[in-house]
Amino acid sequence: MTSPGRAPVAVVTGASSGIGLAAAVELGRRGWRVVLLGRDPDRLAAAERRVTEVAGQAPTAYRCDLNSFAQIRQVAAQIRHDHERIDVLANNAGGRIGARRLTEDGFEETIQANHLGHFLLSHLLRDRLAGGRVINTTSLMHRFGRLDPADLNSERRRYRAFGVYSTAKQATVLFTVEAVRRWPEITTVCFSPGVVRTRFGRDSAIQEFFFRYAPGLSSPEQAASTLVMLATADRATLVPGGYYEDGRPRRAAARATDADLAARLWVASEKAVGL
Repeated sequence: MTSPGRAPVAVVTGASSGIGLAAAVELGRRGWRVVLLGRDPDRLAAAERRVTEVAGQAPTAYRCDLNSFAQIRQVAAQIRHDHERIDVLANNAGGRIGARRLTEDGFEETIQANHLGHFLLSHLLRDRLAGGRVINTTSLMHRFGRLDPADLNSERRRYRAFGVYSTAKQATVLFTVEAVRRWPEITTVCFSPGVVRTRFGRDSAIQEFFFRYAPGLSSPEQAASTLVMLATADRATLVPGGYYEDGRPRRAAARATDADLAARLWVASEKAVGL
């Protein structure tokens, strides 16, 4: 996977907390050089310190809000300058937004943070990822998505936070499926971490309480184990375009693997991000 003497490189979005941080710590512990992307500078600095404590290679951290295409382009340029090759891009950041809000780019926040931002970042780093992997974090909720590529902002329906979130995670799986067809030089897969004890739902007091204290939820470390497996397993053992749960390939919802829908989403996403 890597040349002798070169530590493999992983770029992880949403690396300042939760699953992204847990994955970054474990990859760092295994000797990877980790590039941490996060939007909160204080949490990002704390994450960099945590990875540094265990890593054989010093990590780097960049503040990047996926709700800003300008920030994504700036950070991607810096990463390209620093790394001739990237072994793994973990498109992990995202979340559910409680109310309709538009980004500075004019898109509904949920679709930009979960899909469009990662779509742009992946394109900007594509040549560095040749022979490597893109790992997209989706959700069990993708099964309830109702994506319309002509209505990425979900303006034709009443805003329901979980419905819009489900559609964004459906888009993540569709992006994975189409990337395999268009980018054969990259192994692209996605996974659902399940229900995890993270900061998810923090814009709702009830949901924040649930994700903090409900019994039976996975820890970020448990959830990140599938991401780490997908990053480190023999490439030949992975299913290109595969959807994984608990470390194993599963069947994603039909509406998230439809080839025609995936192709139309790709075209709409290119237009949205200005490619």
